[in-house]
Amino acid sequence: MFLALREMKHAKLRYVLIGFIMILLIWLVLFVSGLAKGLSSDNASSIQNMNADYLVLQQDSDHRLTRSTLSDKNLQDVREYTEEGKATPLGVQMTTITKNGDSKKSDITFFAIDINSMLAPTITEGKMLNHRAAHEVVADRSLQHEGLKLGDEIEDLASGEIFTIVGFTEGQSFSHTPVVYLNFNGWSTISHNRTPNQDVFNTIALNISANKAKQIEKNLPNINVISKDQALQGIPGYKEEQGSLMMMIAFLFVIAAFVLAAFFYVMTIQKMNQFGVLKAIGAKSTYLARTIIFQVVFITIISLLISISLTFGVSFILPDSMPFDLSAQLVIGCSFLFLAVSMIGALLSLYRVSKIDAIEAIGRAA
Repeated sequence: MFLALREMKHAKLRYVLIGFIMILLIWLVLFVSGLAKGLSSDNASSIQNMNADYLVLQQDSDHRLTRSTLSDKNLQDVREYTEEGKATPLGVQMTTITKNGDSKKSDITFFAIDINSMLAPTITEGKMLNHRAAHEVVADRSLQHEGLKLGDEIEDLASGEIFTIVGFTEGQSFSHTPVVYLNFNGWSTISHNRTPNQDVFNTIALNISANKAKQIEKNLPNINVISKDQALQGIPGYKEEQGSLMMMIAFLFVIAAFVLAAFFYVMTIQKMNQFGVLKAIGAKSTYLARTIIFQVVFITIISLLISISLTFGVSFILPDSMPFDLSAQLVIGCSFLFLAVSMIGALLSLYRVSKIDAIEAIGRAA
């Protein structure tokens, strides 16, 4: 450590430049990671936060909730295999609304639920739906940015039905649209798939074990039982959006490894003579390797601390409409990955140091 610190103090500019490049790379990775997580939540938080483990869909619906149509008969059959309260229907319909008396349009997704079931959202403002009132809704609070507030009336342009907002919830979006919850009395007024004398919905949410899910799919015809992760992949654009962002993040980690490897390898080559002299006077390869490892870890940790501070600082000035979510878990995960990538980038230098021949290095110095 003594040798590492002395060298870094002697060549400040060189190590500052390396650290500056690392800060920019880490900052970019953290920002893109926060954006990826934010877009994921904006696209599918209603499914991610759902108090359910599995979803029952119509067979051949390609794991897409909006392509599935189930009936009360399907619900009764599923409930024969589950405990009470562990299976509940869910209707999903994407549509466009306007504030009553206003021409401004907003895209939303209606979620029809049993308000006494496990799918009932947490109310952050106002009150929960009345299970009998057909024209009351609870909306995601992102609609407040559209100018909507408690007591406002909204019109569903597809059906012409008018609903009153009685409460707000948060963290509920589907396919980049805010979710608006209503009960099944309200659902019957807007559903385009309604069958005479039979309620129709899109999926059945289950809170059961994996074995029970397999049993239901095996014993009941014309249905698929999928996990929430599979349901996320079925949301239009979710897989493609996240795949592109994850590829960018992966390439940034690879670039960071190559940048560190190149910088430290060049620096190692430049110090071959000094390393040769140190070996000649008794320094072991392990000691020299520890010097390089300490420098890499030190620069990476300092760069991480500065980059994390910059990223959190920028997140506070981003507009609310920008989907950005930087959690502590994400930051810790990226930090450990960067430390690992830094060590991988330093392997080439470590290998070169281990192969230094003291006599040959001193000969070149002479």
